Amino acid sequence: MGQPQTSPEPPAVPSWEQIVEAHARIAARIHRTPVLTSRTMDRLSGAEIFFKCENLQKTGSFKIRGATNAIFSLPDEEAQRGIVTQSSGNHGAAVACAAAWRGIKAWIVMPRNAPSIKCEAVEAYGGEVAFCEPTMTARKETAAKIQAETGAVLVHPYDDDRIIAGQATAAKELHEEVPDLDAVLAPVSGGGLLSGTCLSARHMRPEIRLFGCEPAKADDAYKSIKTGRLQPLDSSDTIADGLRAPLAARTFAILRRELSGVLLVSEEEIIAAMRLLWERMKIVVEPSSSVVLAPLIKEGGVASIQLPARADGGKPRIGVILSGGNVDLSALPF
Repeated sequence: MGQPQTSPEPPAVPSWEQIVEAHARIAARIHRTPVLTSRTMDRLSGAEIFFKCENLQKTGSFKIRGATNAIFSLPDEEAQRGIVTQSSGNHGAAVACAAAWRGIKAWIVMPRNAPSIKCEAVEAYGGEVAFCEPTMTARKETAAKIQAETGAVLVHPYDDDRIIAGQATAAKELHEEVPDLDAVLAPVSGGGLLSGTCLSARHMRPEIRLFGCEPAKADDAYKSIKTGRLQPLDSSDTIADGLRAPLAARTFAILRRELSGVLLVSEEEIIAAMRLLWERMKIVVEPSSSVVLAPLIKEGGVASIQLPARADGGKPRIGVILSGGNVDLSALPF
C-alpha cells in the first residue's frame, strides 16, 4: 500500500520577536516616518484616516526597511559575495543603498519599462542595473544568471522572512502612534509590505480588520484570496508600476489567513487619488501609494468594507500606508 498523502506544511512566518529584532537592527539607519491626517480626506471618506508616510522614508519608500534588515542580517562571508535582486525600482534602490552602507556590491535586475527615475536612483546608490524583458519569468532568469556568474546572495523582494519582518516595522510604528485603529489598508503586489503589516497589526490589535489594495489591472491577489489558490501574474501595464509582481506562497499564506479582503481600484481612481494627495496634503506620492486612498473616497467607500460600529460612536479610524514617493515629475499622469 502507498503512503498516505499529506498536505504540504504552510511556510513559516516571521514571529513578533523577529519583527522587534528587525526594528532594533534598522532603527538607526531609517526614518521613523510621520503619521499625517487631513480633514479633507476625513470628510471625503467619512472616516478618520491616519497616513503612515513611507513616501518620506530613505530611498523614497518602505523598501529600505526590509532591504536593510535582510542585508545586515547576513554573515560577513555571505555578504562579501555581494547581493543580487529583481525589482521594478523601489526595492532595487533600497538594496543598492543598504549594500552601499555595508560596503558590498549589488546587482539589480530591472524590467526595461521601469520608470527612468527609479533606474537612475539604483545607479545613484551604487547598484549595477541589468535590464530584462518586463515579465516575471525574465526577471527570475536574469537574476539566476547573475547569481550563477558572480556567487552573489539573492535577496528576494518579498519572498523572504527577513524582508517581511523589516516591512512589518512600518505598521508597528503606526500602531505605536495610533493604537486604536479599526482597520489598516496597504498596497499589495508581491505581498511583503501587506504581510508584514498583517503580522504587526494582528499582534498589536487582534480585533483589527486588514485590507489589501490592488489595481484592477493587476488583480492576482484579489483572485488568489477569492479562490483560495495562488494565481499567476506574469506581466501588467498598470500605472502603479510598483504593484506588478505576483504573490509568493509565503506571502499568500499570511494574507489568506489574516486579510478581511482585497479592494480593487481602476487606473482612473488611482490617478484621481494621487492627484488629491498631492493637491490637498502637499505630499509627493507615486501611483502605487495612491491605491490605498482610492477605495476610501470612491462611492460607497468606507461603508463598503463594513467596519463594526465604534463603542464611542465615532467615525471609523483607519490607518493607511503610503508606500512610496518615487515618481517621474516630468511625466505626471494628471
